[in-house]
Amino acid sequence: MRTFAVSMLLCFSVSSVVNAAERATPAKPGPEGDPAVRQLLDKLKYQYEVDEEGDFRLTFAMDEDKGGRSQLVFVRSPVETYGSHKVREIWSPAYVSATDEFPADVANRLLEATQESKLGAWAKQGRYAVFVVKLAADAGIDALDDAVDAALRSAEEMEMELTPGKDAF
Repeated sequence: MRTFAVSMLLCFSVSSVVNAAERATPAKPGPEGDPAVRQLLDKLKYQYEVDEEGDFRLTFAMDEDKGGRSQLVFVRSPVETYGSHKVREIWSPAYVSATDEFPADVANRLLEATQESKLGAWAKQGRYAVFVVKLAADAGIDALDDAVDAALRSAEEMEMELTPGKDAF
């Protein structure tokens, strides 16, 4: 058993060295946002704003039975590359910590939810927990629509679970 553990540790160490050597390089979007994303969002008839970083900010009204809640989703303009993969991220925030660290129960719940997720994962961005879907940069309208839907529903459910009665996002 000890040999197995040492082998796995060595494997992970080598893997992180390889991954560090192949860091993703983001493309630089313009302040108007990626025109390809804009075209897809317009076809979907989504209302959005473009923020100062060129990302698309969408606000969705959630079901009335949830008390008129809303949920933010960001479709990022930059395209990240890793080897032959080119991906775009769709983010939706659900939690903000009072400190730079998440409480252990929150961090553990986010890890559990990531395991349960069919599309996307939870990530820590500063003091925020955001649900992130990584989508092929050239994905079509249906894939983008599914990614936005997965992000907003996952984040909305987690926000209601972690901060009952509040709607910060």
